[in-house]
Amino acid sequence: MTTWLTIIGMGEDGHAGLSTSAKRAIENAEVIIGSERLHALLPKQKAETHLWPQPFSAAYTQVKSFAGRNTVLLTTGDPMNFGVARKLFELLPDDEIKVIPHLSAFSLAAAKLGWSIPDCDLLTIHGRPAANLESFIQPNAKLLILTQDETSVAEVCCRLIARGFEKSQVTVLENLGGPKERITYFTADQNPNHDWSPLNTIAIHCTASPDAKIYSRLAGLSDDAFVHDGQLTKREVRAVTLASLAPAPDQLLWDVGAGCGSVAIEWMRSTRGCEAVAIEQDEKRCAMIAQNTDQLGTPRLKVIKGLAPAALANLARPDAVFIGGGVRDAGVFEMCWQALKSGGRLVANVVTLEAEMHLYDLQEKHGGELVRIAISKLESIGKLRALKPKMPITQWHVIKP
Repeated sequence: MTTWLTIIGMGEDGHAGLSTSAKRAIENAEVIIGSERLHALLPKQKAETHLWPQPFSAAYTQVKSFAGRNTVLLTTGDPMNFGVARKLFELLPDDEIKVIPHLSAFSLAAAKLGWSIPDCDLLTIHGRPAANLESFIQPNAKLLILTQDETSVAEVCCRLIARGFEKSQVTVLENLGGPKERITYFTADQNPNHDWSPLNTIAIHCTASPDAKIYSRLAGLSDDAFVHDGQLTKREVRAVTLASLAPAPDQLLWDVGAGCGSVAIEWMRSTRGCEAVAIEQDEKRCAMIAQNTDQLGTPRLKVIKGLAPAALANLARPDAVFIGGGVRDAGVFEMCWQALKSGGRLVANVVTLEAEMHLYDLQEKHGGELVRIAISKLESIGKLRALKPKMPITQWHVIKP
């Protein structure tokens, strides 16, 4: 099938701001799909017109129903910047789609601010939890954020203040490129009570106060960064564990016996697109995981309350598995190993002699590396001090052939 779907990005300058090829595609279209706002920016057309359906996910079914007809899909800005185009390229062959982008909100905002886009983190909280912002809040970072609506400004400022970044410079850029364009500057703790436009972009130049909560994206966050009941992989061991798991973009981790979710959360913070499933049987710890995902910027973490191996059924195959508890339980390792993709990494940490013996047997059968991790920390002994050993951890790391 030849190209039948053209995805056109539009700005607030409407039809006048479109390229010649975009205008030609609209003139020749049999079907035009878009929001009421974008349809209103076009001159009268002979094409059959349709609004985005509700819920938005139904749009993909709607678009596919017009296959073979000359169809135009109207979007805002650049359809490839957190836009609808990505999903459509997953559903349709590449040669059936043509994309004609407009300037993105990122490009327009950067031009107004004099910011170089490669020096910025680009993210969206449109249709996504605002908690996604958390892992990007770093000293001196420059953030460009696509928002949900007029309520987003207050929520972003609240998160900056809670982290101790209240003096960060915030710029709200409304209706960029159109006649109603407005740009407002303030610090997060001076959020003005404006009637913001739903169509806004937020730019942040992060400034940390002396007592700011600074959470590095490298593995090994402080234990007190997490809400926990003591059941977590401790900082130093967690750093070694993440290094062995070797996160890579868009890969999936199973965190089996997740505790407070520390390993899964650090996996997801580490690099672009990392996903994770946390399997935990204790209801209170599942609630802790939910708190930690919000505070540390990983709201996509999927939490399954249940006991392995039964809780592992029907999950997507992982690229890596961490077994933080229950490696000796019947069927846990076997199900994880069977599901693990070829070339995937499995890491298991144990503290008891019985579990350690089990790892010896698994290592003899499957290969891999056994490591003893022994950590000592400074503590007071009366008026003196000594390095006191913590309980050693035995770690098995293996790559599936």
